[in-house]
Amino acid sequence: MSETLRTTVLHDLHVGLDAKMVPFAGYDMPVQYPDGILTEHRHTRDQAGLFDVGHMGQAILRGDNVVAALETLVPGDIAGLEEGQIRYTQFTNEAGGILDDLMVTNRGDHLFLVVNAGCKDADYAHIVAQLGSKVELEIIDDRGLIALQGPEASGVLARHASGVETMPFMTLKDIEIAGISCLVSRSGYTGEDGYEISVPGTQAAQLAEILLAEAEVAPVGLGARDTLRLEAGLCLYGHDIDETTSPIEAGLLWSIGKRRREEGGFLGADRIISEIANKPSRRRVGILPEGRAPARDHTEITDRNGTKIGTVTSGGFGPSVNGPIAMGYVATEHAAVDTSLQLTVRGKSLNSKVIKLPFVKQNYYRG
Repeated sequence: MSETLRTTVLHDLHVGLDAKMVPFAGYDMPVQYPDGILTEHRHTRDQAGLFDVGHMGQAILRGDNVVAALETLVPGDIAGLEEGQIRYTQFTNEAGGILDDLMVTNRGDHLFLVVNAGCKDADYAHIVAQLGSKVELEIIDDRGLIALQGPEASGVLARHASGVETMPFMTLKDIEIAGISCLVSRSGYTGEDGYEISVPGTQAAQLAEILLAEAEVAPVGLGARDTLRLEAGLCLYGHDIDETTSPIEAGLLWSIGKRRREEGGFLGADRIISEIANKPSRRRVGILPEGRAPARDHTEITDRNGTKIGTVTSGGFGPSVNGPIAMGYVATEHAAVDTSLQLTVRGKSLNSKVIKLPFVKQNYYRG
């Protein structure tokens, strides 16, 4: 392992479980455990998977007008959040591209942010550069972050933490789990019901071992995390969204509230509001290839005449679909569901079609 790689507080646990470790976003992370990616994926869909997401960035934002300040950097309606509610949004640049996607929680006297591992240092620098003395940024680097995902996640966690089973989707609470003080959100990135648990770093391994001792829970690595989120039609930063991609092109209009669409006031608002009104030139779509050959990232998408109309941004085998699936961007005139496409895979043209996302039903808890 390179000495430059950082580790999460659960690193020793992964090694003890014989995980295959790989570099990811500057961290030494588990890509899979001995049972393999397919088994881990299916276990999460059927029961409950435990993920280490401690490489993600956690931070607190304070200030007299912290909500208004953050709304200059994101298109999400942060002012509309009630205390304890979470909003998915994006940091945008002046050109309307996406610097990162993130979760923002209203914690009453401050905002709690969770950002992507590969972008967190740049995100923090962006906040300081843009907002300066208007806010106080506190980077939390002494906590772990554990995701418990799957249809059995609620029942498992309720054995150790009273009341978690009735928490609404996209809310966060201070909850004791087996006597450990945690921040628990009902959220995740698999398409399944579940939780993300921010836990003191010194107690993270203890909590993970408590949860892994439950019959329904198995450890899951980055490999299955990727196939799960792809089946759920969720964007991966650096693949499906980046600094050149707008939220509208990416199909994330739902994350921009009506007030923000009308008022603007955030970086890149001119482009984004124009694309809402006039449609973008390209759109992210789900793609279902024929046959069994997967179409990987950067695969060229053409129309029936062989003219290039887009590129695959995420692709692979969907274990729950039992076949290849992909997402990518195509010119808007080719984005309608059931539009025929051609994918160039290993030098051959592969028939495919546009399919409505997600590939599998999202099973978030709605109460």
